[in-house]
Amino acid sequence: MLSFLTDIGLTFLIPLGLCSVLAVFIIVERLIALRSSRILPKDLVDSFVTGDVLELEGDPHSVGGRILFFYKLNAPDPEALKAFAALEIARLERGMFILDIVVGAAPLLGLLGTVAGLINVFQGIDPNSGLPDPSQFVQGIALALGTTMLGLSIAIPALVGNSYLTRRVDMLSAQINVGVERMIDIAKSKLAKA
Repeated sequence: MLSFLTDIGLTFLIPLGLCSVLAVFIIVERLIALRSSRILPKDLVDSFVTGDVLELEGDPHSVGGRILFFYKLNAPDPEALKAFAALEIARLERGMFILDIVVGAAPLLGLLGTVAGLINVFQGIDPNSGLPDPSQFVQGIALALGTTMLGLSIAIPALVGNSYLTRRVDMLSAQINVGVERMIDIAKSKLAKA
């Protein structure tokens, strides 16, 4: 089926396979890491709504819990709390740049394989008759089409995964920012009452 697995074909299959493995690993890892329970657990969200968030203990296993723990440990000013939250939000994007690289590199590797396959076809043309060697022609076209197909079949799911994960990070970032603003408001109102 994959008859284009020649020496030149393997040259393109190895980096394309690496792109595929990286994309799957990053997508699965980020899907697990970006679960709601790991970012803003339900009890923390409920305490934001009721205004009891400052009575909770910080949880080092969730982003919201680490922000709350930082607040309780350091009693920072609002800007320092926002800066710490921005740092936690940046951690949500860990590894996502690799998906950007895969989305860009996989089709380009496929295109490079296409060019190599076409060069293989044109090198097989007999200068006397002007006709290509049939086996080299078939091998070159198979390489050209196969690498293009593989490059696109890796890039398209990586692009979909990257788009979904980017949107998820944006949504979680907005929720974290609202939670931080709520913590600041609650802290200010407690100080005003004291």
